[in-house]
Amino acid sequence: MRKLAAESIGTFALVFAGTGAITINDVSHGAVTHVGIALTFGLVVLAMIYAVGEVSGAHLNPAVTIGFWVAGRLEGRLVAPYIASQLAGALAASISLRLLFPDHATLGTTSPSGPWLQSFVLEFLLTTILMFVVLCVSTGAKETGVMAGVAIGGVVAFEALFAGPICGASMNPARSLAPALVSLHLEHLWIYLVAPTLGASFAVVGWRCVRPDHTVEVI
Repeated sequence: MRKLAAESIGTFALVFAGTGAITINDVSHGAVTHVGIALTFGLVVLAMIYAVGEVSGAHLNPAVTIGFWVAGRLEGRLVAPYIASQLAGALAASISLRLLFPDHATLGTTSPSGPWLQSFVLEFLLTTILMFVVLCVSTGAKETGVMAGVAIGGVVAFEALFAGPICGASMNPARSLAPALVSLHLEHLWIYLVAPTLGASFAVVGWRCVRPDHTVEVI
């Protein structure tokens, strides 16, 4: 239960801060800026890794949880409870933002700014890079260590910086699902559920290529 509570709280913070930055940027006519939004996502991921990484691993992301399972670093019995906890935290965050900003249309929902295939490929590749870094700097299925938060938060920030204007740089099904459900903007949601999940799973191939003898700890 400690692990599940940590995942729920951590994902709440991620979605509340990240999509909150997008929402506040809209209502404040650009005061946060695109750079500020990207940094907010990176910094909240960094903070949550240091806060709950020792407890649950600070996945905060169903795609990351599935990636750890595919890599053989997370027990199958934990996958569904982890994802349920992450979705609960994300939904609570989006509901909170709806209460705070009742007139905002999208609450930070991700959507393509160009062809759907372009955003699908971007989300796939962005999540592949993210999961590759996560696997390389984590211990077992836990994102812990002195530099893990910096490395993973840095990846989230730089990917959001350059790809955010095109695809939203979600890399996280929970982050996209919650605002889409609460704002009822479901048109492109499937992209942000499927592409990150496939990308996180594919990253395991790259990780095994560069670290074939890496000893893992399973939780």
